[in-house]
Amino acid sequence: MKTILHARRLARGFTLVEMVIVIVITGIIGTMVAVFIRVPVQGYMDVAARAALADTADTAARRLTRDVRLALPNSVRVGGNGLYLELLLTKTGGRYLSDSDPAGLGNVLSFETPPAPSTPLNFTVVGAMPADALGVRQAIGVGDQIVVYNLGGTYTPNDAYSCSAATGCNRAPVTAVSGNVVTLGSYPFTTAPAPLPSPSNRFQVVSTPVTYACDLATGTLTRYAGYAIQSAQPVVAGTAPLATDKGALLARQVTACAFSYTVLANVQRGLVNIDLSLGAPNSNTGVLRLVQQVQARNTP
Repeated sequence: MKTILHARRLARGFTLVEMVIVIVITGIIGTMVAVFIRVPVQGYMDVAARAALADTADTAARRLTRDVRLALPNSVRVGGNGLYLELLLTKTGGRYLSDSDPAGLGNVLSFETPPAPSTPLNFTVVGAMPADALGVRQAIGVGDQIVVYNLGGTYTPNDAYSCSAATGCNRAPVTAVSGNVVTLGSYPFTTAPAPLPSPSNRFQVVSTPVTYACDLATGTLTRYAGYAIQSAQPVVAGTAPLATDKGALLARQVTACAFSYTVLANVQRGLVNIDLSLGAPNSNTGVLRLVQQVQARNTP
């Protein structure tokens, strides 16, 4: 008999009242935990989100700063109400043989005498051939552009953007490189209106134009490269020449963006101003604003 009673007591479960009490107590404890933990957890999430915004803005500004410092002298231009910044990106530079150098040293890059029809359109680089940053291979390659004494809009024949029979041209495409000899696809340097030669016989090698485009409708900052050089600055993202396949997304959540460029007086330098805001308005994260200035070297 005792064994049967003991088994019944062991089989006994919770009563409804006991379950309600447990649920109420659990709810009270859960509410207290949520009240005390929500604020620090939310604070941590806000700090992490703001740190991510700051990192994105800093990375984009660093990329833009690097490109501006490698820009062809006098090639930075701003358009599209300050939402588009364009430049011509250089790889390297060097000196060319000119008409004033002694004969017999190689092929000159002449600004006086056009090359004979049977003569290859080439010139000899003075000294060691420019190498890449690691010194492994030649920095001048097929498809690059040789630019001489770029003055921008100051003198149209010496503006690398404006290359035509009417305006003249100071750049030519590279079609072959052999040792210290660079072969060009065209020779505009003696065609009227002829560009001015470099006083120091220097040339720069341009690899591609680069455009930074802010789209406030989509909240994005995109870097475009690999398109053909245009006389008029392209200011419509997503269409040729700033096609989607030419772009690389740098930042999202862009709420405000403004580029400006000022040529400094009495010095051969320009000043690029970058004003970039990222974030979500009226949120705990807020909006992070980054303002940065970069000097562009304009000594051709």
